[in-house]
Amino acid sequence: MGLNPQQLAAVRHFETPLLVLAGAGSGKTGVITQKIAWLIEKQNYSPTSIIAVTFTNKASNEMRARLKKQLSPQQMKGLTIATFHRLGMEMLHKDGEAIGLRKGFTILDQHDSMTALRELIREGNSAIEERDLQNTISNWKNEFITPEGALAAAVDDNQRVSALLYARYNELLRACNSVDFDDLISLPVEMLREHTDVRDKWRGKVRHMLVDEYQDTNAAQYELVRQLVDKFGAFTAVGDDDQSIYSWRGAKPENLMNLKIDYPNLRVIKLEQNYRSSQRILRCANAVISHNPHEFEKALWSDLGLGDPLRVSACKHTLDEAEWVAAEILTRHYQKDTRWGDFAILYRSNFQSRAFEQALREKQIPYSISGGSSFFDKAEIKDMLAYLKLLVNPDDDTAFMRCINTPRREIGPSTLAKLGQHARNRNISMFAACHDIGLETQISGRPLQRLQRFANWLTLSADNAERGDTLAVVKGVFEDIDYTDWLQQVHDSPPKAQRAIENTGELLAWIERLLTDEDQKDQPLSEVVRSLCLHDMLSRQDDESDDNQVQMMTLHAAKGLEYPHVFMVGMEEELLPHRNSVEADTIEEERRLCYVGMTRARHTLTFTRSRARQQFGETGACEPSRFLADLPPDDVIFMGELDAGDAEASRAAGKDALKGLMNLLAAD
Repeated sequence: MGLNPQQLAAVRHFETPLLVLAGAGSGKTGVITQKIAWLIEKQNYSPTSIIAVTFTNKASNEMRARLKKQLSPQQMKGLTIATFHRLGMEMLHKDGEAIGLRKGFTILDQHDSMTALRELIREGNSAIEERDLQNTISNWKNEFITPEGALAAAVDDNQRVSALLYARYNELLRACNSVDFDDLISLPVEMLREHTDVRDKWRGKVRHMLVDEYQDTNAAQYELVRQLVDKFGAFTAVGDDDQSIYSWRGAKPENLMNLKIDYPNLRVIKLEQNYRSSQRILRCANAVISHNPHEFEKALWSDLGLGDPLRVSACKHTLDEAEWVAAEILTRHYQKDTRWGDFAILYRSNFQSRAFEQALREKQIPYSISGGSSFFDKAEIKDMLAYLKLLVNPDDDTAFMRCINTPRREIGPSTLAKLGQHARNRNISMFAACHDIGLETQISGRPLQRLQRFANWLTLSADNAERGDTLAVVKGVFEDIDYTDWLQQVHDSPPKAQRAIENTGELLAWIERLLTDEDQKDQPLSEVVRSLCLHDMLSRQDDESDDNQVQMMTLHAAKGLEYPHVFMVGMEEELLPHRNSVEADTIEEERRLCYVGMTRARHTLTFTRSRARQQFGETGACEPSRFLADLPPDDVIFMGELDAGDAEASRAAGKDALKGLMNLLAAD
């Protein structure tokens, strides 16, 4: 790709730490990939000495695909392009024994973590909500607060109970040789901090580190980078403080500013030329974001032409807003032959989507909503992954509990309760407890025989997977338990059962691809299982749908995407900015969220708002978003800002025009 002077400077600078302040649409992915290629081709860096870190699978796959077009397979060999969590998983896989992890550890997804916390809460007779506890523990881990530290800082009974449950949860994870999603960052940091030999090994490996979306890093991710690159700071951080919109996930935009403190010789290069949007869109976006304080000043510009004026349409109510947007999309689709997939409807909160779905369906406009259910959310996929987890880590109690009666083995809840209690008393896993001599004092007869039969079968299957044809063993496991017959029994119709069976076939085909992948061949089943679990957690952040459908999504989900024609809907006070942010006085992030939405648009950008909106069963008047007042008047057309009679006449004229278009199409 041809690089502009700032991009070229960012690619070729490597003597000191570098912050690339990359505005929306400024070609940051190209800069990162070109820099990797330049370090390998021109500076003779070994690919094994370069680590590039992203936040999503989609971003890392895009970088890898670009580099494969430029570098030879030999130049790519050993190059690490990964998400933060995949890098952490790799570090724990190689050196986790330093902090007590055994080979074959498993990763608890959010559902499994919630299940474990629910059981701990029940056991302790606590009234704490498991989701609140999960979020609290996640925040503690990302801030490096230990259970002991959390307990010492507790100021009320709720915090004290949460800290005690945090300690019990960590004990359970270690007993099961498992980690959760947050551990994939916090534990590698702990490992690097406390074990000099491990730290020296990794610092010796990393000659240059590139980090994408640096403004989205939390405290743990920032510290992981700091530990890996040492005080010399052999890194390139790419970020944009104006696009930091994930504080609720723990992201800290101040991490960009902290780089200047931790690395006094930091160089800053700004990428301000935008290759996506028209000049008018960028002028308006700059005007909105200019009201936020900035450590690094920048202003996006474009040479793509002035472009169409932005539009702000004031609608009578919520349904009117949705119908107007649908009519606009339909008209442009037929009059200008615009693809459905070129349109995006962006909103602040998920509840806003319902009216737009209804309007699009009524006009037979195809659409897709980002954030639908994951492949990994399906019960049959969760079942299969649980069995695979047990094959590589029989001490995974969460997987054990899912598998023990799937299919049913006539092992009742009272038997499982006794088994669990015995395992806790002995501080061993439930699988290990099945063979413990003392179990016979708690469980006897057929229940004991059934438990031991399951444990023996599992041991044999795990041994076979380690010694023989891994794929054949995996398939054999599901044949042994007659899983296909089980799916036919539990589904209430043959079509549903068939879909579930097809899903299991898709997962087995995926496993086969992972086992035979040229880049990763000969990897053990444990690595395949960890890759699948991590892919599940990370894929929920990605929207890989490229169908020819109108795309509907929240403003948060839209980050990193772009569309020719964007509708930002619900531009009202208490929606954008959100009521919670107004009350908490955190408007700055809401302004950044608005800026992110605006800079998704390439050719046209339309704002809509309702004068009245129904919420919680009541209809109330709505004030226009304060962000609309920031737009330069010369670049915006305001529609519907008339008295009631004129507004209704304007709306009626629009409906007549649409009706004429539909009649014309019907005649064809």
